[in-house]
Amino acid sequence: MIRAVLDKLYLFAGYAAGFFLVAIFVLMMGLSIGREIGFNIPAGDDFASWSMAALAFLGLAHTFKSGEMIRVGLLIDRFKGRTRWAFEAFSLVLGLGFTGFFAWHAVVMTWQSYEFNDVAGGVVPMPLWIPQLGFSGGLVILFIAFLDEFVHVVLRGNEPRYEKPPPQSDDEVVERAMQSGV
Repeated sequence: MIRAVLDKLYLFAGYAAGFFLVAIFVLMMGLSIGREIGFNIPAGDDFASWSMAALAFLGLAHTFKSGEMIRVGLLIDRFKGRTRWAFEAFSLVLGLGFTGFFAWHAVVMTWQSYEFNDVAGGVVPMPLWIPQLGFSGGLVILFIAFLDEFVHVVLRGNEPRYEKPPPQSDDEVVERAMQSGV
């Protein structure tokens, strides 16, 4: 039950990141075409930058869980057995600590923006806590993903779910590169 909820949370965050990618495209096209025809999107640059932050942070957990995040694999892949597990555990503890620290402070910042009624200084007086939700929410979901993997790998002794098996052929390397968009 919990596994299904967590997987849906990571997938939701990935879809939300995709939504903000489309929003950036629509805003940038609207701003570009609008300049040519004399139409302006009020605070379009602000909305595009807020969408960029939401895209970046909401996409982190889904990217991490699908094995596409850049990791310390170049170092860890050199080890086998217990040594590899120790490096993997250390990396997860380090990642858990950093994401926990940043998530906590992002949530505090978002809460304080709400509490103090902090408003953007641009053309549209947007309460800043609204665009900050993508930033703080993405970090909280990433923290949950790290905690999920920490429990799975360190406490239960399983293999990491975010790690893909090494490619078996040159064709598989090319196929993975094509799937990831590289």
